[in-house]
Amino acid sequence: MIRLAKILVPTDFSEFSKHALKYGCELARKFSAELTVLNVVEDIYPLVADPGLMLSAPVDMTTELQQASEIGLKTFVPADWAEGITIHHKVLVGTPFVEVVRFAREHQFDLLVITTHGRSGLAHALMGSVAEKIVRKSSCPVLTVRPEGHDFVMP
Repeated sequence: MIRLAKILVPTDFSEFSKHALKYGCELARKFSAELTVLNVVEDIYPLVADPGLMLSAPVDMTTELQQASEIGLKTFVPADWAEGITIHHKVLVGTPFVEVVRFAREHQFDLLVITTHGRSGLAHALMGSVAEKIVRKSSCPVLTVRPEGHDFVMP
């Protein structure tokens, strides 16, 4: 029998990731599992060519983004979806796919539920896919949810 005690849903606060969150909430409810909703704030320091050109230090900007993410996570899960399940919120700073895979492994999650953004062609080649990297590197099963198509979660 499949045992799901801990489910992780990484989010970038997009409508696409809300679709995966819906699945995560329903699975947590069905399996009486704990759900953790994770947001990874991209560390902007390596992206800044000359920190002296910015109005505030990159560390301050990262801290502000992290605080905004913490506030956003508290309102991201609709109350009716959260009903009857234990939900934890976590914000990390770093490269999204690296932090998701590391966090999932360190905390021994049973399942990751992520969404795909449906990029293809040049956009996919240039930006890659966070979901694809997570699927390849994850130490636990990953359910990928497409933003359109078959939906087994009833509205």
